[in-house]
Amino acid sequence: MKAIKAMAMAAVVSVNGATAYAADVVVGVPGWPSGAATAYILKTVMEENFGLEVAMQSGTNTVIFEAMDRGSIDIHPQVWLPNQKNLYQKYVEEKGTVFQGSHGVEAKQGICVTQATSEKYAIKSIYDLTDPDKSVLFDSNGNGLGEMWIGEPGAASTVVEKIRAKSYGYDQTMDLVSTDTPINWAALEVAVKANKPYAFFCYTPHYVFSLYDLVFLQEPEHNADTWNVLQPTDDPDWFDKSNADSAWSVANLYVNYSKSLSEKHPEAAMLLDNVNLTAEIVSGLSYSMVVEKKDPEVLAKEWVQEHSNLIESWLGQ
Repeated sequence: MKAIKAMAMAAVVSVNGATAYAADVVVGVPGWPSGAATAYILKTVMEENFGLEVAMQSGTNTVIFEAMDRGSIDIHPQVWLPNQKNLYQKYVEEKGTVFQGSHGVEAKQGICVTQATSEKYAIKSIYDLTDPDKSVLFDSNGNGLGEMWIGEPGAASTVVEKIRAKSYGYDQTMDLVSTDTPINWAALEVAVKANKPYAFFCYTPHYVFSLYDLVFLQEPEHNADTWNVLQPTDDPDWFDKSNADSAWSVANLYVNYSKSLSEKHPEAAMLLDNVNLTAEIVSGLSYSMVVEKKDPEVLAKEWVQEHSNLIESWLGQ
């Protein structure tokens, strides 16, 4: 791969009287594996091809978007839509301080159980969770209600899953559990080994489908006419005013970047517009990080070297 010469140099700043060099680009690192891996891939490509100094900054979706608005973070490597619709509307559509890349990775979201659970207990539809005789199969604490993991605390998708549970009615038969993701995967592993039913919010692309035989529960197709989802930041009465009695719409994962980046490093903005991944690639990245326990920066360097033709297409070569 031919390197592209960079014209920009890192800015010189003074720190306690000493000279230091500020990074040319700051990449936000979200808290999930494929997002982190993608962040480091973008870092590697920009360093190797543009000669830019790239720094990494961890943050939540909201923190990264707010920082892109200010220009203190330049890139969000993996924005889920429609999950982050409120942030997209505010910063991309309304303020125009954030741009979205041209290519999305298609994703699916819903509620999963193992294939064994689905076949043994005839649990195939989301409506089966409203049946007390079936929902009780997911009861692990003896209170008569099943348990279902709906996502991490504070995640936009977790809010939507609360609304979906209310809209379908299984909030009356299932306790909705919100814990950190690693706790969910540990609980799933225990349930699989013990051949016990386990229900949880799931999405593709994700490495977990490579580890276990999972199925999405069937749902009515997404109905935009009845789907009205508000986030807590939108309205204090968000829960009562929201409805989601159908499947999620098809989701897409996009690279987003600050308007200021397009102005100071247009070559980097061009790259981000051209980044084009697949669901298989994203799933493989998360598998490498979580199952194979690879360091994201090491993984990124290996991945970029192995996918030189794809990288060249991003660079317009």
